[in-house]
Amino acid sequence: MNKPNVKGQRLIALFILGNLLFNYPMLALFNRPDTVLGIPVLYLYVFGAWATLIVLLVCIVEKR
Repeated sequence: MNKPNVKGQRLIALFILGNLLFNYPMLALFNRPDTVLGIPVLYLYVFGAWATLIVLLVCIVEKR
């Protein structure tokens, strides 16, 4: 009976994590002129965080 409640709480926590990752202070940390393998650090951070959130979302939703 508590399974949907736990899933909902995890989704809310993931939403808050996403807001924190894409908010100004975190983005400002990676906004540098440096590159990694020719790719700007900010782009790597944004796409890495995005992919991580998607993987976590799939783990939460598909878990039985």
